[in-house]
Amino acid sequence: MTSRGGLDLQELLASMEASLSEESFVFCCFPNGSVGGLAEHSPLGLFWENEGLTAILSIENAGKAGVDTEPCFRRISLAVHSSLEAVGLTAALSSALADVGISANVVAAYYHDHIFVPEEKAEEALVALTELSRSAKAALS
Repeated sequence: MTSRGGLDLQELLASMEASLSEESFVFCCFPNGSVGGLAEHSPLGLFWENEGLTAILSIENAGKAGVDTEPCFRRISLAVHSSLEAVGLTAALSSALADVGISANVVAAYYHDHIFVPEEKAEEALVALTELSRSAKAALS
């Protein structure tokens, strides 16, 4: 049984709980890559682009694959089930991070959104997203 997830932006923001991964990741491209060929590197995510197969790999697996391990990102996962049709969530998250000078690479998966932020600003990003959720909770009260 599947659920479509929430649509109301304020409710999504108010109920989200952000958690920061311990692991660091890199985004890399394999111009002639294949899903089967990358399986041994346990990619967290894959996306086909005109230039090749983009993979999100742990630092350890990126090193084993022989690709650059810089820049490094940490993943913030949002424990809220947002619909893929929810309007404004990505913009709200990106804006909150932009306000404190942090870049955001957002990956929307089926159940949750994941934000990859520069490793050195990960803790600051977590604080900014936690504050965004607190503000949304206060607005709903």
